[in-house]
Amino acid sequence: MRLHRLTSTAALGTAVLLTSVPAVPVAGAAVHATASRARVSAAYVLPGDRVYPEGIAADPRTGAMYAGSFQDGTVYRMTPGRRVAEVFLPAGTDGRRTANGLKADRAGRLWVTDSTAGVSVYDTRTRRLLARFDIPGNEARFVNDLAIAPDGSAYITDSVRSVVYRVTPRDLAEARGGRAVLVPRFDLDDALEPHGPGDFTLNGIVADPAGRFLLTADMHGGDLYRLDVASGAVRKAVLSGGDMRNADGLELQHGRLWTVHNLDNAISRWRVARDGTGARRERALSDASLQLPTTLVRSRGTLYVVRSQFDKGGPLGGGTPEIPFTVAAVRGI
Repeated sequence: MRLHRLTSTAALGTAVLLTSVPAVPVAGAAVHATASRARVSAAYVLPGDRVYPEGIAADPRTGAMYAGSFQDGTVYRMTPGRRVAEVFLPAGTDGRRTANGLKADRAGRLWVTDSTAGVSVYDTRTRRLLARFDIPGNEARFVNDLAIAPDGSAYITDSVRSVVYRVTPRDLAEARGGRAVLVPRFDLDDALEPHGPGDFTLNGIVADPAGRFLLTADMHGGDLYRLDVASGAVRKAVLSGGDMRNADGLELQHGRLWTVHNLDNAISRWRVARDGTGARRERALSDASLQLPTTLVRSRGTLYVVRSQFDKGGPLGGGTPEIPFTVAAVRGI
């Protein structure tokens, strides 16, 4: 997350204009978007008056979803047919101060990042802590979002250090029941656009389903980067029709990339080249009812978007949040 100005919120449910964006085609793309209307509505309620949610994940095995509180580290579980989420991990569990990025893998594990400490891994059936990976060193850090690659490795962005850490299945097995240290796999500090030492850079990250590359957004510079899993090479992807400024969470499915732009109360949809070297923006929507969105997940054709309200008495502004805190369902983009 990274905000330079504050944006007002609006009603919890609304129809918004969805615009198509003409642009130069990306190799392998042959999709023609047309203008239509998207629907934003409240899908789940997160109980509590100081939730300020940040991350969301969908369990690929059960369909349940999880959301985390940036304010105190509570993790909620949302299940189909139940509008109000349940507390899955209470505030302060295992000493976590917050919950940023969340990801559920196919082995029944939930990965939860703590911006100040590292990442914790839980068993979704027993809620037991399986392992914890800590950030090395004492310098500034902000562990943010994560992605799970097809081989089971987790890749985690650090928005202040501009690095991507990796936890392999072997690392997880060796740390099981204990603690280990996060090890950087990609260092993008020199590859990014010029930035100050306190600027937030890398945020959302996704993995290519074929396991060849990762894509991560630089929300400060507005760029998208392709990280080669095998070689470690880093290259800037060619974007047409828009940029990744204020980009927070990412979601990649079937060659399409969805991005939330937190400051702008916006979502954009992109067609990604097969080799990940470029992306063309197809559609975009902007609406205050997104309430400063921080990330999203796509399940059964619907985008579920976290409404953080960080600018309403949260970490990024004064005021009073709209209660209850909710996760939005966005259809039509």
